[in-house]
Amino acid sequence: MKLLITGGLGFIGSHLVDSLSKKGHTIKILTKSLSKKANIPKSTRKIQIEKIDLVNFKRLGQIIQKFKPDVIIHLAGNTSHSKSFEKPLEDVESNTKTTLFMLEKIRELELPCKFVLASTFIVIGKPKKLPVTENTPCNPTTIYGTNRLASEHLCKIYHDVYGLDTNIFRITNSYGPREQIIPNKNAVNFLIHQAYKKEKLHIYNQGKYFRDFIYIDDVITGINTVLKKGKPGELYWISSGRKTWFMGFANILQKLTKCGIKFVVTPGYTKKVDVGNFVVDNSKLKKLGWQPRVSTESGIIKTLKFFDSK
Repeated sequence: MKLLITGGLGFIGSHLVDSLSKKGHTIKILTKSLSKKANIPKSTRKIQIEKIDLVNFKRLGQIIQKFKPDVIIHLAGNTSHSKSFEKPLEDVESNTKTTLFMLEKIRELELPCKFVLASTFIVIGKPKKLPVTENTPCNPTTIYGTNRLASEHLCKIYHDVYGLDTNIFRITNSYGPREQIIPNKNAVNFLIHQAYKKEKLHIYNQGKYFRDFIYIDDVITGINTVLKKGKPGELYWISSGRKTWFMGFANILQKLTKCGIKFVVTPGYTKKVDVGNFVVDNSKLKKLGWQPRVSTESGIIKTLKFFDSK
């Protein structure tokens, strides 16, 4: 099978490429920067990697037409809600327009191509009822979340109206090796890295809130399940389905690394856009035979070992 993967050098993308390359697929990665090329192990370097800004729609169209993929997995795009406020027009280009262009190119070329969109829990906004399901109403609080939701709607329209084979998967708070260490992008990995360096963890609201953390290995098996068994036009949550309280998370980190903990005031900006407590009912994906297998503590230990190996 021929797979075109945007953002294939990134955190989720590189792990997905690791997995798919072992299955013998022909893979072409599209990436804006080659700075993360080291994320792809040498054993898989035979994979095609092409540097391109996806908003160069003419060139992107030429690549799709020439490669004729069986599957496009769209992982690329801005993933920072703070950056989406700083540069909102760029966020529209990066997240929504690229999705629309690829869907339209598949339709225009009449390619028998499955389109799989990576999305995020941020599209929900602050849920009124927990656990969240695929039917939970979406009311995003950020420009990033709004543009991701628009991309989801485009996938649904192109399936319902034009008959394209589309799938969407939404991921909760993912963490693990190769993720960037940026506080306003992935708080989980940032805190694990702080603990690794034995710095004091800055915890908001005295840790009295929870999220649904999922380790990268479980994310990848979830994506593979969607690729193999996902029903056309459907949306699936990839999550652990477990509540992880931030105080409990900090306590695990302290136990494993002897780091300190400092309770700090939640910034005003964060209060405005934060989704609050969040946990997902992942039973829809489980019905396809998938199971998350890595506990929070095991995932933390694996991530700490990765930092130690660098």
